[in-house]
Amino acid sequence: MSDDPRGRILLVRHGETEWSRTGRHTGRTDVELTDAGRAAARALPDALELVRHPVPPARVLCSPRTRARDTAALAGLTVDEIDERLAEWDYGDAEGRTTPQIRETLPGWTIWDGPWPGGETPQDVCARADAVLADARALLAGGDVVLVGHGHFSRVLTARWIGLPATGGVHVAMDPAGVTVLGFERGVPRLDHVNQRPAPGVRR
Repeated sequence: MSDDPRGRILLVRHGETEWSRTGRHTGRTDVELTDAGRAAARALPDALELVRHPVPPARVLCSPRTRARDTAALAGLTVDEIDERLAEWDYGDAEGRTTPQIRETLPGWTIWDGPWPGGETPQDVCARADAVLADARALLAGGDVVLVGHGHFSRVLTARWIGLPATGGVHVAMDPAGVTVLGFERGVPRLDHVNQRPAPGVRR
């Protein structure tokens, strides 16, 4: 008989914004959803229905950014708490810039490899992710825990769940309005679903 908890952790990335569509790094900046992002957020219940347990979640936590809060609302999720720790990676000087623009002065740059002038390092983001996961895991006896947030930070959460360093998030996809499910197999953390997306054209 499995000793796994009743719930799992569901990571939900916000829908598309103009900055995410054009590849601009969006951390602190409060950018609104595009029309396509709103449509995808409204379709999220269909993606969630495929992966979540058929009972209300024990807890729904959300990033403070408008794009995340609007995604939660459009998806029909009742947010229990705004959690500052679910904010996106702080990109520092890279904020608002695309990777090609950054590479004009820092050849070969990626968020995973750095450097990170003015922003968070992988170690900073790792500490934040570990704290979020520890708190979420403590709630799983009551059911699923939903974390509504961002792309890079959700990828770090996924990597840390399976014991990879924060930079291991490079191996995980998390598209706008994507859903990833962190579960267990006999007490061992595993990935149940990665980057589950709403069906194209589905609206509620």
